[in-house]
Amino acid sequence: MRQGQPTLLVNATVVTGDGTTIFERGIIRIREGVVTEAREGDSTPAHDELIIDANGCTIIPGIINAHAHGCTYGPSMPSGSRPFVPEEVTYQKNRHLLSGTTSLVNVCGLALPDEINPAGDAHPLQVIIATAHTPANIEAALAVDGKGLGRRHRTARIDDLIAARVRILGEAGGGQTLGGGAQDYRFIPDAIRAATGQEVHPTAARRLKEAVLGRHLDGVGCADDAGLELLLSELALGDHLTAIRLRDLVRETVMPPVELALQGLREVAKHSARLRLPAIFHNAVPTAPTLLALARRHPAARMIAGHSNHPSFLPEEAVHYARLLRDAGVVIDASTLDCISTRWRNDASNLDALIEAGLVDTLSTDFAGGDWDSILSAIQRIVHKGQLPLPAAIALATGNVARSIPEVAGDRGILAKGKRADIVVCESHNLARVRHVLIAGRVVVKNGMLLGP
Repeated sequence: MRQGQPTLLVNATVVTGDGTTIFERGIIRIREGVVTEAREGDSTPAHDELIIDANGCTIIPGIINAHAHGCTYGPSMPSGSRPFVPEEVTYQKNRHLLSGTTSLVNVCGLALPDEINPAGDAHPLQVIIATAHTPANIEAALAVDGKGLGRRHRTARIDDLIAARVRILGEAGGGQTLGGGAQDYRFIPDAIRAATGQEVHPTAARRLKEAVLGRHLDGVGCADDAGLELLLSELALGDHLTAIRLRDLVRETVMPPVELALQGLREVAKHSARLRLPAIFHNAVPTAPTLLALARRHPAARMIAGHSNHPSFLPEEAVHYARLLRDAGVVIDASTLDCISTRWRNDASNLDALIEAGLVDTLSTDFAGGDWDSILSAIQRIVHKGQLPLPAAIALATGNVARSIPEVAGDRGILAKGKRADIVVCESHNLARVRHVLIAGRVVVKNGMLLGP
């Protein structure tokens, strides 16, 4: 990665990312792409240094987003769906970078290393892939979609990706294959549209899914025919679907990949224990008991419970499972989803419950159908609500992440001597307003504008 010129950042609040340290007026000095000095006070610039006066701003490490989608040119999502078009990939990468993310783990799970940057794209955001290439995960993808999987994707295995220097496993499971959010915003609405010509909102699709299958996908708590007919009428679908047809449609859409995906969780946990590598898992109501059992069965596995604030949980359930999983050695990740400012499908109830219980280790975006809110908007909300002090909130997306995935982020995430100079300068009154971004000491966003290569 190309490095910038010697740089001195001054006149700012500095939050180092270690969870506790804050310099109310500090400086950061950079040479050859790494931090050479981070401390309280002022400094006289050297003759060759670029000076960035960050008065009124807060300097933090670059955000490390360890659970995102849509940033490679390979199969998308755990469903192995067709790749995003290049323009969409660029858009997603720009959104992440302009909101302060400097390193990103794309956890679709079935892309290959040469699909990170096939055309020599000079985009400065560092995209890292994870691998979920196990037989059951590939079969689960094919059961729900799989249209983005070529022969080489279907035959690749985790050890092949490890040989190609991939160092994170996952995402094991996904909303597409385990009856989660992607079923609500994509697959169920698509199936209803194909059957009836009617459009349904994702929240309506979720209600229909849970009425047919139950929240755990096991039939417990599902509605009888009369209840389904009443729900169909409420959603203006009574003239288009019967209870019997709805049951068939939802089961045929949601259930084919589920058992395969659950087996995929088991396969990835075994690989994580064998390889001693971090592994990201889909954590939701249907999978939480399985994740807990796997953590107890494979104590050497380095498990990360992704989006532990998943909307399938009630707040008390999210807290209950997060506490049990953490006690079993699992890293608890929470995601912004669309619950911070967008709030099209989800709200922040589960995130608030986990933060206030002290159970969140790391913070990511996930995808939420592309409606994800920025990590810094979530951190701003956490700090504004007084849920965490500023240094602890910043660490959720910087130092804590680096510690959980040191194989790919151990050289960054904290502003300290010798660390890679991935740095964000954001406005102190609203951390979500990003002014400057540096990656390996090079300015890549200046005054809110993405700079060319």
